[in-house]
Amino acid sequence: MLRGLVTGTITLALLLAVAIGLNAAGNSTIRFEDVTSKSGIDFFADSSPTPNKNQPETMLSGVGLIDYDNDGYLDIFLINGASLPSLKKDSPKFYNRLYRNNHDGTFTDVTEKAGLQGDGFDMGIAVGDYDNDGWPDIYVASVTKNHLYHNNHDGTFTDVTDKAGVGSPTYKGEKMWSAAAGWFDYNNDGKLDLFVSNYCKWEVNKDPVCLSGGRLRAYCHPKFYEPLPSTLYRNNGDGTFTDVSDETGISKKLGKGMGIGFNDYDGDGFTDIFVANDNMPNSLFHNIKGEKFEEVALDAGVAYSENGKAVSGMGAEFRDLDNDGLPDIWHTATELETFPLFRNRGKGIFIDVTGRSGIARPTLEMSGWSNGIADFDNDGEKDLFVARGNVLDNIAEFSNRTYGEPNSVFRNLGNMTFEDVTAQAGVAIQVSEPYRGAAIGDLFNDGHMDVVVTVLNGKARILRNVTHNTNNWVAFQLVGSKSNSMGIGAQVKITTPDGKSQYDIVSTSSGYGASRDARVHFGLSQFKTVQQVDIRWPSGIHQVLKDISVNQFHRIEEPTR
Repeated sequence: MLRGLVTGTITLALLLAVAIGLNAAGNSTIRFEDVTSKSGIDFFADSSPTPNKNQPETMLSGVGLIDYDNDGYLDIFLINGASLPSLKKDSPKFYNRLYRNNHDGTFTDVTEKAGLQGDGFDMGIAVGDYDNDGWPDIYVASVTKNHLYHNNHDGTFTDVTDKAGVGSPTYKGEKMWSAAAGWFDYNNDGKLDLFVSNYCKWEVNKDPVCLSGGRLRAYCHPKFYEPLPSTLYRNNGDGTFTDVSDETGISKKLGKGMGIGFNDYDGDGFTDIFVANDNMPNSLFHNIKGEKFEEVALDAGVAYSENGKAVSGMGAEFRDLDNDGLPDIWHTATELETFPLFRNRGKGIFIDVTGRSGIARPTLEMSGWSNGIADFDNDGEKDLFVARGNVLDNIAEFSNRTYGEPNSVFRNLGNMTFEDVTAQAGVAIQVSEPYRGAAIGDLFNDGHMDVVVTVLNGKARILRNVTHNTNNWVAFQLVGSKSNSMGIGAQVKITTPDGKSQYDIVSTSSGYGASRDARVHFGLSQFKTVQQVDIRWPSGIHQVLKDISVNQFHRIEEPTR
């Protein structure tokens, strides 16, 4: 009897040891910890809600990660609203805020020194170095005037909007409500161009009267507003931009644009554009040799969800999720719509795999805003994050739904299948709030991808990735010479010792009105080296590097030849 007990005890101990070992080796649960209270960040996103239910009140989102001082650490820029009906930031409570990373887990508010308070009702952020001086600049999309801020290299920014000519994208003679923006080099001339997604025709205090539950005034369905075209600004290389929306074909498609994703879905060397539209068919602009764009969403299979309906497209990501070298598309929507996932099958065709991927059922009851793709557990497969929250602030009064929702994390199991691991991802993820914005990046330079989320009429939060395992990682900061200085648009492929590959693109555009870490991050599981790195720069230069060390950031400069 004693022998049997000892044997059983040893066996149990061995099983526990094996389980712990497997867990440490890479199968541990993705976990996040809320470190906001000790970070020094105290940001409240104030949309100035009124009884009139002005549409912008429910859509405030923008958050951006930017190394504005080039010290190797990501800083945080957060967007804010304005007073209604004036649409002006008439109080410091409406200021946009820039927080400098102190390298010790804390941040310092440097907004006023930087000159980034803003002046109107702002929405989204786009980070990119438009003048190729090696310092990232900021574009702010807004309900009111948009703004371009030039980085002066000394901790300050100069508003160069008027000189640049990018403040007022217009339609029928009126400034459009811009929801989001993103930088990319559409003609591969080495200068970043600017794409702006515009939402709908709107005037303050003139929203239709819409009722929820038949008796309470609520924010109106998008169908009550007129759609708008997107805007494309070509970089002239002298600090100015030219609106080329008409001549390139961008303005032909009307929509209610929110999230933007950039990638080269057909591998022709020119970056294409995906726009998630709110209750209208999505847009996919195919780049034709850097000269024209053809809108092909319907033919490509990404205009509608798998049931053939236009859904409430909000946040968008355009990255390779199954490591086949073909970028896929994933965007969020509201409850009863799921979050559509389109798998790139090549030859210009996408297949809706939302159901078979495992995310249809759990997302059916979710309302999602900004989203992001990153390998949170460094196992070599990119995972999914979504910031959630209902559109209607009084929804609980006439249904069993709640205004606030928890954020969600979906772990990539391989072969385009995902598992909802939110319940195991820590208390920080499960706190319900009306979340809107989300931006992903390695805030602490520890090889783990973190998330900054914003709360509508609530405080922003830093969710630190504290996933514990022994998986390795590698990250690259690309520096262009012939291409744009940040390498935006560069295609990066890594090959591990087992002969398998992973793919990603250098892009700061993600989610809804968000800018993410420009550094390209790969999880490596237990591999202790990267056998080869292949980079296809926007200039067309192909660069190959071999035997790259792991668990560190590598700065890679584009060859001049």
